[in-house]
Amino acid sequence: MTILKTENLKAYYITEIFGIKRTVKAVDGVSIDINNNEIFGIAGESGCGKSTLIKTLLGIVKPPLTVLDGDVNYSIGDKKFNILSLSPRELKNIRWEYISYIPQSSMSVLNPVRRIRDSFKSFINAHKKIEKKEFKNLVEEHLNALGLPIEVLNAYPHQLSGGMRQRVTIALATILKPKVIFADEPSTALDVVVQRGVIQLLKDIQKEQKNTIILVTHDMAIHANICDRIAIMYAGKIIEEAKTEEIFKNPLHPYTKYLIGSLPKIGDKSYRVSAPGSPPPLSNLPPGCSFHPRCPYVTERCRKEIPSLVEARDGHKVACFLVSKEV
Repeated sequence: MTILKTENLKAYYITEIFGIKRTVKAVDGVSIDINNNEIFGIAGESGCGKSTLIKTLLGIVKPPLTVLDGDVNYSIGDKKFNILSLSPRELKNIRWEYISYIPQSSMSVLNPVRRIRDSFKSFINAHKKIEKKEFKNLVEEHLNALGLPIEVLNAYPHQLSGGMRQRVTIALATILKPKVIFADEPSTALDVVVQRGVIQLLKDIQKEQKNTIILVTHDMAIHANICDRIAIMYAGKIIEEAKTEEIFKNPLHPYTKYLIGSLPKIGDKSYRVSAPGSPPPLSNLPPGCSFHPRCPYVTERCRKEIPSLVEARDGHKVACFLVSKEV
């Protein structure tokens, strides 16, 4: 069952300074269908529009970010709504209880002058009025389920390691058992061992709560380990989407092939090749397919026309003239 759907979503940063207008096409015609009870990954290089897409899906749209087209439709149980049309009060009511967010930096969530216990109180009391004993039982049961020591409740954020702070942030975002969780680079700045613990924690939460997690990271290895389906983003657009196993076994878009081909493999000491050049600025995209200046298979058509995201195989979508053979 589809829990989140967008069609031709366009969200641009539009600024005008000293009479000069500048438009950054961060989300440029994105259409996605995300199902209930799955982990959906969004991958791509830094600057491709991943975080802006997450902001828009969360309804966090503030100038200079402007939605020019498309809706963000949720279907959570008997609740059906376009998050872009909700009032601030309505947004507040659905956040954390129905839709939650795990940001890149745990310190941006945790108040440095408040104990962790107080952060949990703020999150819970914003949506539920519960007795002190019920609060204690709820929080301690949740921390136990996530393998976190009860002692963290008495700590200040600076007394915890980066990995522990990130785990506490995940615990906060999931305490009310929301149906949709957005995780924006949840393992950034963590070492490999701690990364594995954080990713395993997300998997365990999804398995236990049977919710939907939308995971944004540039790390394809993390996507391979946790996601059911992956969407590849480039220059504000989704250029490929499929089940995780299918993406890694049979990538169709040249950009996706470079992303996967650049990953190190155990026992393989050969030179890994990444995509040549660098992504185009979102304020000055090239005509036609945005990837064509970096693509070794570029044709004249690629330089002039923008390929649509079409289903090349069962459940495998791609935006590339080499594969889709669009007329």
